[in-house]
Amino acid sequence: MSNLVVHGGTPLTGRVLPSANKNAVLPILCATLLTREPVTLHGITEITDVRKILEFFRSIGSAVEVDYAARVLKVHHRDTLFDERQHKLPEEMRSSIMLVPPLLARFQVARIEDDVQGCTLGVREIDPHVEVMERFGGQVARAPDSITVRSAGRLRANDHWLDYASVTTSENFVLCATLAEGVSTLTNAASEPHVQELCDFLVMLGAQIDGRGTSRVTVTGVEALRGGEYTFAEDFHEIVTFLALGAITGGDVVVKNSVPRQFPLLDRTFAKFGVTIEHHEGWSRAKTDGPLRVREPFTRNMLQKVEAAPWPYVPVDLLPIFIAIGVRAEGSAMFWNKVYDGALGWTSEVSKFGAHVFLSDPHRVVTFGGKPLTPAEVESPYIIRVAIALLMLAASIPGRSVIRNATPIRRAHPRFVENLQALGARIDWTEEE
Repeated sequence: MSNLVVHGGTPLTGRVLPSANKNAVLPILCATLLTREPVTLHGITEITDVRKILEFFRSIGSAVEVDYAARVLKVHHRDTLFDERQHKLPEEMRSSIMLVPPLLARFQVARIEDDVQGCTLGVREIDPHVEVMERFGGQVARAPDSITVRSAGRLRANDHWLDYASVTTSENFVLCATLAEGVSTLTNAASEPHVQELCDFLVMLGAQIDGRGTSRVTVTGVEALRGGEYTFAEDFHEIVTFLALGAITGGDVVVKNSVPRQFPLLDRTFAKFGVTIEHHEGWSRAKTDGPLRVREPFTRNMLQKVEAAPWPYVPVDLLPIFIAIGVRAEGSAMFWNKVYDGALGWTSEVSKFGAHVFLSDPHRVVTFGGKPLTPAEVESPYIIRVAIALLMLAASIPGRSVIRNATPIRRAHPRFVENLQALGARIDWTEEE
């Protein structure tokens, strides 16, 4: 178990270069299997899931050259061979399911272990993915410890309407459709920035995709894809996180941001707590005028609120970041997770700092902010942004705090602690059995 020891109370100041979004990096890595030509990726992140996928690529004969210091990956799947009896997809990693469509397209077979998982964010069903694969002509068979998908030949185009705008299911549909025969249309498609990045990457390789960033995506299948070079955008999750850390510690943090067009709603959400976000020449900055304070709604008999749901709502993954700000800001606010059931149970840990937080139901929590807080030792669930939210509170409180089981941070942010130290934070990893 990895813990973080935080000596808080220091305003964080300086500039940060965020890493790429792991939710864009992982599907794009999987998508490279769709082409036999060389691909170069700039901005690759050194995280556990990336290492697992690259190890899998090597095991099936792909050429892989990676320089994590330079953040450059070169991959070539020309001599790749896959045998479902011999080769196992990476385990304990939900993104493994995105390897299935390219394997199905190239080798007409894929096998995935029955332990697909990611963060502990409620029930994560596999049924929508199975339905997509079957609609493209895949035959899905379940064994006691695995799922095997086969196709008789080239995948068949189809039209599909999702029950809900699932990110990974939308990505799997696009991955299946790219080399399928005919025109495929997906309605109620997810439109998150990382879904758009996957589509941008595939178009760079020669895919024909219309409707990127909308809820209706049309893909005209092509015979083959070419190679190319692609540079990842900065992770909007990480941009928001560092801006929030600057605001909650009373510091001045400036973050590289080449996609400010994604931020209008996020900027307005910060403003609900007295934080102004400025974007200028590719950089973003959080400014506060005195202590954080919840802005009173015009309808005064209602609480200020932050509603999180699939894009273009405030992303659910960022809700813990704003809850941490709500705990610190004077006034009351309601936070609503419209996606995951039971994803707010961690807020009981916040009370160990002395905060007043009320969990009204499995989807909603109310913060009564501005209370005096004291250092504490808290336990993080296996949820990336929750570990960071607890870290944010610890960083804002003078004294020594410990965030136990902070390991999930490493899944998304390979140099997170180093970046914080460069901003003046007194924070270190500790290990325990």
